[in-house]
Amino acid sequence: MGLGTLHLSTLQLFGASLNELMIDPFVSNEFMQRALLAGLLAVLTTSTVGTWIVLRGMSFLGDALAHGVLPGIAIAFVTGVDTTIGAFIAALLMVGGVNYVRSHSPLPEDTSIGVLFVGFLALAVVILSASSGAYFGDLNRFLFGTITGIDENDLWRQGIAAAITIVGLIIVHRALVVLTFDESQAQLLGLRPRLTHAALLVLIAVSIVSSFEAVGNLLVFAFLVAPPATAVLLVGRVARIMMVAVGFGVLSVVIGLLVSFHRDTAAGATMALTAVSIFLIVLVGSNVVSQVRAISPRSTPA
Repeated sequence: MGLGTLHLSTLQLFGASLNELMIDPFVSNEFMQRALLAGLLAVLTTSTVGTWIVLRGMSFLGDALAHGVLPGIAIAFVTGVDTTIGAFIAALLMVGGVNYVRSHSPLPEDTSIGVLFVGFLALAVVILSASSGAYFGDLNRFLFGTITGIDENDLWRQGIAAAITIVGLIIVHRALVVLTFDESQAQLLGLRPRLTHAALLVLIAVSIVSSFEAVGNLLVFAFLVAPPATAVLLVGRVARIMMVAVGFGVLSVVIGLLVSFHRDTAAGATMALTAVSIFLIVLVGSNVVSQVRAISPRSTPA
């Protein structure tokens, strides 16, 4: 066998293996196609609104809202109501509660968020414990997601939520930019900071509620924060941060689904872990590059 023939055989073997590892799972399995689409819609929704969570230092609020939907999910599931409706009502109550405590008490915002966070989480535990564990298996999927069990109705809901989120962010974009970097200026320009902040909270709630079926409400927080935080390490402008964040989110979905498919791991958790791992890799890489640039000798003109 000649060297050229051996080289060609190696390429064909590598191509076949690459096809089996990365292409076939999505081409040959309908549930993987739906999971991919659900993941991409979740990323589009969470990474765009998550950009503002990262830029405005609202990660704790995002975490609280992600957990705050649990009582609504539990009540809706036990009573036979659509869990999406229950989650959205709970999220709106959480948003309203945060705004009320923030406006009517001298306490810092993180304190009001913490109080409501504990209250909502405790309510969910009380509801679940009252069921004597009868619904544990079903509620477990709400916590960790069932992206491989997504159906067309779930995809339609995610698509509508993604459209609402994108349109909403476009409408409040200017106000959010000014509010994020200069709240006093936003007030002087008549941009109504409180209303803008409340609108952002609602959009965060929409993104969380629409994504909990795919990646689970305990893991949706990773998509809200990790891809935008990774993007912030690399680019500076808001629009670019959103685009790069979506790109990292898409990469996390594809890699996470493939690892889950081949290694039989939990899909939602694998995608979330991938998103966090990419953040750590980029963080370490950017620090190494910065240090190399700092210690490298500067060229002097002749």
